[in-house]
Amino acid sequence: MSQTTATDRPGGEPDEAPSGIFGRILLFLRQVLGELRKVHTPTRAELVQYVLVVLVFVAFMMALISVLDLGLGQLAMLVFGEGTIAN
Repeated sequence: MSQTTATDRPGGEPDEAPSGIFGRILLFLRQVLGELRKVHTPTRAELVQYVLVVLVFVAFMMALISVLDLGLGQLAMLVFGEGTIAN
């Protein structure tokens, strides 16, 4: 039987939880720093591409919702009329 070590486990987590609040805080900070080391910072070209994709998507959604709003508004006017009381 082999003994599990911190390097054998996924994420390199230790076998036992640290005792005390300070040990848990230090473990948390170590894990945060480990995750920050994995972060990929986009290049300028990637960032511009991401921004353009988001802007195009937002513009498309604005147009779609505007058309639906106008269409449903017209449908409501046909169904319910102008809202005036006939005398």
